[in-house]
Amino acid sequence: MLTVTSVNVNGLRAAAKKGFVEWLDATAADVVCLQEVRAEPQQLPEAVRRPDAWHTVHAPAAAKGRAGVSVYTRREPERVQVGFGAAEFDESGRYVEIDLPGVTVASLYLPSGEVGTERQSEKERFMAAFLPYLVELRSRAAANGRDVLVCGDWNIAHQEADLKNWRANRKSSGFLPEEREWLSRVFDEAGYADVVRALHPGVEGPYSWWSYRGRAFDNDTGWRIDYHVATERLAGRAVKGWVERAATHEERWSDHAPVSVAYDL
Repeated sequence: MLTVTSVNVNGLRAAAKKGFVEWLDATAADVVCLQEVRAEPQQLPEAVRRPDAWHTVHAPAAAKGRAGVSVYTRREPERVQVGFGAAEFDESGRYVEIDLPGVTVASLYLPSGEVGTERQSEKERFMAAFLPYLVELRSRAAANGRDVLVCGDWNIAHQEADLKNWRANRKSSGFLPEEREWLSRVFDEAGYADVVRALHPGVEGPYSWWSYRGRAFDNDTGWRIDYHVATERLAGRAVKGWVERAATHEERWSDHAPVSVAYDL
């Protein structure tokens, strides 16, 4: 059994002070993918940078205090790759992948975007460059008898069931028709599967992000934007998927919650 957890930590140094370290000590996950780390490795406490019993890979952004992705794994990676071959994004702290026996696991932090701004243009450029890479990655893995799992904050709610207030967000970044269509292409054309949705068909959520504004968390007014996106063979081996939603607002150490899946390998 391989258990993989993905979570946007919304600043790892801050999360470490609020409960991330205790969560990491208690988790049964074999691999943990982090996004929005927002720190250089040397800025992290030792218990976070290189915790006992974990191998860590940190891929910070060249722009200080922005983005950043990491992977923690119980087993030492056979290979590490930062970026996906797109010059604009390879030092942006948005993608890192590792090879474990039989499976490639990646941590992705797709740009969030904002309609009518350069941030949205950046998001669109990232998506345009990333889709061909996903196709190439799947093809390369298949040729070597491997599976692929891309975990992370994809910053797109794919279906109406993936956010509570979908009607009010039809013109918002994260739920734009063109973004949702792009994610459909990831599943339909590139040959990947939305693992948690497959395990929870026909239900709203389970949400993984709630705004800190208002009572979004208390009212479960959330978005499902954190995904396990896997090649079909691996997706078919997923036996359980769940969101580790904090019991109370005060116990949260990020505005996202960890999303975990157990795969029977």
